Amino acid sequence: MAKDHFERHKQPWTGEEAGQLRTLASKGQGLKQIAKALNRSEESTKSFAKQNKIKIAKKR
Repeated sequence: MAKDHFERHKQPWTGEEAGQLRTLASKGQGLKQIAKALNRSEESTKSFAKQNKIKIAKKR
């Protein structure tokens, strides 16, 4: 099984991405949808959100 390739792999987060993360999280989007929209891995998105105290909805 091939791993997904992320364009922003190991790149610093920009202010625009942080704002988009906050917007999507406030709209109740789940981690998977936010990570896909930002072209980031779920792990990177989750880590950045935690560092910046951004709550992401738990999707089931």
